[in-house]
Amino acid sequence: MSRIQAAFDRLKSRGRKALIPYIMAGDPEPGATLALMRALVAGGADIIELGVPFSDPMADGPTIQRAAERALAYGISLHTVLGMVGEFRRHDADTPVVLMGYANPIEAYGIGRFADDAAKAGVDGVLVVDYPPEECVEFADVLKQHRIDPIFLLAPTSTERRYSEVAQAGSGYIYYVSLKGVTGSGKLDLDEVARRIPAIRQKVGMPVGVGFGIRDGASAARIAAVADAVVIGSRIIEEIEQSPPGEAPQRVTALLGGIRRAMDEGAKS
Repeated sequence: MSRIQAAFDRLKSRGRKALIPYIMAGDPEPGATLALMRALVAGGADIIELGVPFSDPMADGPTIQRAAERALAYGISLHTVLGMVGEFRRHDADTPVVLMGYANPIEAYGIGRFADDAAKAGVDGVLVVDYPPEECVEFADVLKQHRIDPIFLLAPTSTERRYSEVAQAGSGYIYYVSLKGVTGSGKLDLDEVARRIPAIRQKVGMPVGVGFGIRDGASAARIAAVADAVVIGSRIIEEIEQSPPGEAPQRVTALLGGIRRAMDEGAKS
């Protein structure tokens, strides 16, 4: 059983939903990433999404774009990110880590080599924003052979055919993009999300996490009432940006802890 499946099974048995925070590897500087990953776990993270910086992050809004630019300025590469995961694994053998990024760095690295190195580092899932399921069957198969979950996006505009393709190629969980547009944009329509999630879960046959537009405990709790996981990224990056030097880990733990408590309290009400 994968760490991702084990995490969802454990949470389900306790009547809880997964909290999946996102940070950019190498931001605000390379030495901060390990401390921030540990801070996320301390704040209640069940799965960590770790961004791989890329020069043309077309699905990301300005907040995550700035994070990628800062990381790239330090020369952070896919190889560097895998090394960070390996270092995290020396101290945490349980928390699943999902790499989130774009196809170009993986293709430049080499798909087979990437899957080998990711598995050795302790990566549990990979979400490639610009890899639609119908175009990466081979990539998904290679990941699965290495016991890594290929994770895919669904959006409000996704078709029934896309649901079927994602159900066949994907594993681990589905990332449902709750807004049209880029990360950090728009206003979250909680009623629309609540209407769509049950049908998506039934059709794809795996847990559904919801991201884009979640910024506080109240919205996270409402999403957790209908979804299997809450994904939050831009708000965490903003907290890192606003933190004085050396204080980001503590502030991230506090921010995430408040969201975790809101989700758990909402489940009890």
